Amino acid sequence: MDFKCILRYVSKFNKTHEKMKLEVIRFSSQKDSTNGLLMDVTDEIKFLCYTLEDEYREDKIMSETRIPAGTYKLKLRKVGGFHGRYASKYGAMHKGMIHVQDVPNFKYILWHTGNTDEHTAGCLLLGDTQYQNITKKPDGFIGSSVDAYKRVYPAIAEAIERGDDVEVTYIDHDTV
Repeated sequence: MDFKCILRYVSKFNKTHEKMKLEVIRFSSQKDSTNGLLMDVTDEIKFLCYTLEDEYREDKIMSETRIPAGTYKLKLRKVGGFHGRYASKYGAMHKGMIHVQDVPNFKYILWHTGNTDEHTAGCLLLGDTQYQNITKKPDGFIGSSVDAYKRVYPAIAEAIERGDDVEVTYIDHDTV
């Protein structure tokens, strides 16, 4: 074996992984909901979709409180009820639920479809449309959630499956 052949062989098993960086920009937290934007900031700032979460609270109330601002790794959760339902609903596109890792005092924080704060228990809902939550829809509302999910999910899931380092930073720009 010559040196070039050895280098080609080693490079197949020593791939450098990329890093995907996402941001959830929270801009309006009201009595029952938080409106936000999901952005891909890996290379340039790119809008992906609108987001909806539970409201901000000083003291956590289970299934009624958004996660703290901060940076978290994303992995795929391949067990549980959501995973089974989404595997049936989305077929081969579904690789596992996007799962936010190591959130203090929270478990199983997922990204999924839904329309109001009643469809989330601390998780992040994705949508293509959004109503303001100050006077119009205090409970929050995002629409075309399945369309947004089907557009945004594949690139994130593929990056995680590839072994890339995928992280999200939740940023609070809302009045809390």
